[in-house]
Amino acid sequence: MKTWYEKAVFYHMYPLGMTGAPHQNTQASPDHRFNQLDKWIPHICGLSCTAVYIGPLFESSTHGYDTIDFKKVDRRLGSNNDFQVFVYKCHLSGIKVIVDGVFNHTGRSFFAFQDIQKNKWNSPYKDWYKGVNFDCQSPMGDPFSYEAWHGIYDLPALNLQNPQVKQYLFDVIRFWIDTFDIDGIRLDCANVLDFTFMKEMRQMTDKIKPDFWLMGEVIHGEYSRWVNGEMLHSVTNYELHKSLYSGLNDHNFFEIAHNVKRLEAIGRDLYTFLDNHDEDRIASKLKDSSHLYLAYFLLMTLPGIPSIYYGGEWGVEGLRTKDSDYMLRPAIDIEKAETMSCPLTNQLQTLCCIHNKYSHFHHGLYKELLLTNRQYAFLRQGDDSIMIVAANNDSQDCSVSIPVPDGTEDTAVNIFNNTPVTLENGRLNVVLQANDGLIYKLNYREEL
Repeated sequence: MKTWYEKAVFYHMYPLGMTGAPHQNTQASPDHRFNQLDKWIPHICGLSCTAVYIGPLFESSTHGYDTIDFKKVDRRLGSNNDFQVFVYKCHLSGIKVIVDGVFNHTGRSFFAFQDIQKNKWNSPYKDWYKGVNFDCQSPMGDPFSYEAWHGIYDLPALNLQNPQVKQYLFDVIRFWIDTFDIDGIRLDCANVLDFTFMKEMRQMTDKIKPDFWLMGEVIHGEYSRWVNGEMLHSVTNYELHKSLYSGLNDHNFFEIAHNVKRLEAIGRDLYTFLDNHDEDRIASKLKDSSHLYLAYFLLMTLPGIPSIYYGGEWGVEGLRTKDSDYMLRPAIDIEKAETMSCPLTNQLQTLCCIHNKYSHFHHGLYKELLLTNRQYAFLRQGDDSIMIVAANNDSQDCSVSIPVPDGTEDTAVNIFNNTPVTLENGRLNVVLQANDGLIYKLNYREEL
């Protein structure tokens, strides 16, 4: 029996940006911007997404990752009750909810850091942060120095080997599950988190909620170090992310296929995406806008747990600047969704439906069948059938002849229009339109 997250299609929400919240948290009382976020739920259902990754959520000073209070929803978004209602409405609609867990660091306004500022070496929290040294000052003028994430001193790094810190954060997770009934956590900066901390977190969440999903933000490294039975269920597949846009830009399917093959052992568990709140929008990254549909076509058919970043369904563009990520996180009025709808919106909805309907794309084995710079075909295997996926990143239509494994029936069916095609000498011969893809289903004649 496969878990909900192995079958999921995610919708990624950056709530501070999409609601147009102020960049600085200076207000005294909550603004109830979850009233806006609640209105996104029917749209997410309409796309056939089955899970939401939403974050950052908890009280912070600016961008959401400089946490002030782990147990309080950011007042720029609303109250704890507002988020409870949001999760409840999502669950009623069959949508799971994943939140950001920012456990590598806090903001400088977090109570433990402020206690060190006030009480110095007499603070009971002096060992809660890495590298605290009272023999010198920090670049921020504190009477002590400390380690910070990437040298950004607004983000002092927590000491996750301290049992008190671990217990505090585990209590936070219990609070999130008990109070909000969340279904999982995306671990910010998982690539630098303490491995023992993550293993103990997995043990704890498995006991509290057996289908609780732990996904980590990992950019570089061997993903299997994090994704295993002892630690995380998944990590962000930045390798595929990079190969998808650069492979399409360079008309080089070899790059994409090489990446998929390299990660084949764990690829079905990885969180796959085209853009997110830290990366330039895929609509801006692609040199040829006609490749946008093809990028989503591959996202939904290659191994992995796919995610759509809000606005992607409308081809929203955005490039980060030297000093800001705000262009990647625009305010969008969901009540104007119909005016933003474009052919990509309907195409993406169809792809999400296909991914949901056919288990081949959740956990089916992958096998490469045909590969050139501009054409790529592979199969995804199911219990009694296979899906043959073929893509063309050329600006011209082309004919392809795809070898089909022995043991399948002699007729393949195009799942987009239910049109049958007869195989010839064990090969599927089809015409691929420019910058397009097709999916064919073949039933087994005998066990492969």
